[in-house]
Amino acid sequence: MNPDWKNHPVVAELANFGLIGFAGEDSLTFLQGQTTNDVRQTTPQQAQFGSLCSAKGRMLATFLLWRHDGDYLMELPAELRAGIQQHLSKYLLRAKVKVRNASTEFVRLGVAGKGAAELLEEIFGALPPTPYGVVQNQNGMLVALSGERYEIIAVADQASNLRNTLAQTCTPVACAYWDWLAIQAGVPAVLPATQEQFTPQMANVELLGGVSFTKGCYTGQEVVARTQHLGKVKRRLYLAHIPGDSAVQPGDELAGTEHGMIVNAEAAPGGGCDVLAVIATEDAETGNIRWKTADGPLLQFQTLPYPG
Repeated sequence: MNPDWKNHPVVAELANFGLIGFAGEDSLTFLQGQTTNDVRQTTPQQAQFGSLCSAKGRMLATFLLWRHDGDYLMELPAELRAGIQQHLSKYLLRAKVKVRNASTEFVRLGVAGKGAAELLEEIFGALPPTPYGVVQNQNGMLVALSGERYEIIAVADQASNLRNTLAQTCTPVACAYWDWLAIQAGVPAVLPATQEQFTPQMANVELLGGVSFTKGCYTGQEVVARTQHLGKVKRRLYLAHIPGDSAVQPGDELAGTEHGMIVNAEAAPGGGCDVLAVIATEDAETGNIRWKTADGPLLQFQTLPYPG
């Protein structure tokens, strides 16, 4: 990884994400009945972070949702795309919605680091004024993500000029670097190893604006709402560093806490691994949480960039 992102802007090709497209007059109603976020708030000027749950209220995926030419586009880890697309298709019934793999329809570029905002303001004429806000011009769409990150979404014939412009200033980095930035921002990504392991609240999805408690019914809504109304969530998402050269993976269990699990993990620029992990709140307060076994590396807790 390039450790100098705080001093220079970086750009990543987001090929590690797939895209599901939803077209048709019933798309809003259909998605509203499946997602934790209020899809009515997804507009050409506003994207949304959200999740999909099983009937038991456990997350199947987290995603970024936006509008383009009347369609809804759902971005999620590429390894989940086919399975989630098939899963959602089972709920279509007679709804006037066409669901497609839209992964190759758009080029998506992640930009972050010192100077990124100024560069993107020059390219797009303005920056999105709110988290997950969107601005559009002839270059495509610009979405503001948490953690001072931005995503550019462009159709193929726009991408070449954008790449050339960004290459003059930005350092190219791998997808793993972008995933590490998401970890630093405290934004979880459900992956195959962690599907159906967490409610949205366990992974801080509601703290990131990804859950609406007023939108009405959706798959898993009863469990999610009951968890919220009961008060304090017993397990939460934490940011931590694991020293050493251990091959930490999503789904790895943790010692020193009941049902503790690694959600996301990436190599840290200075060595070791940075992780997002779901841990019982009482156990996290002890600070004695270890990777896999009681004699494994000790998690070094860091502060999330948003209030808990």
